[in-house]
Amino acid sequence: QVQLVESGGGLVQAGASLRLSCAASGRTFGSYFMAWFRQLPGKEREFVAGIHWNGEHTFYTDSVKGRFTIYRDNAKSTVYLQMNSLKPEDMAAYYCAADVVGSYAYTQPNVYDYWGQGTQVIVSS
Repeated sequence: QVQLVESGGGLVQAGASLRLSCAASGRTFGSYFMAWFRQLPGKEREFVAGIHWNGEHTFYTDSVKGRFTIYRDNAKSTVYLQMNSLKPEDMAAYYCAADVVGSYAYTQPNVYDYWGQGTQVIVSS
């Protein structure tokens, strides 16, 4: 089983930046499609960003395009989400996820095999 450990969440002012990290156990991280999701209490988990195994293709939900960047360092078995120009509507619990096989339905939470524990992002105005 793969364990994903997240860090980097916190409380920031609107307009500030934050970088989330997700470190994976195991030897096969470099073959996974990785993604970040976010979720508010009582709401569905929302796709934020995804990245192919080699980092050559990335995907973003419209609301974060131009502000967030997903990238990975396979040598460190870590995926990152750089969040700039944070807005109050970005406030949520953020989760990293790994899809071992890969799928065109990458925005759907149920295609992912492993999940991190979540890290809280709070944005004040």
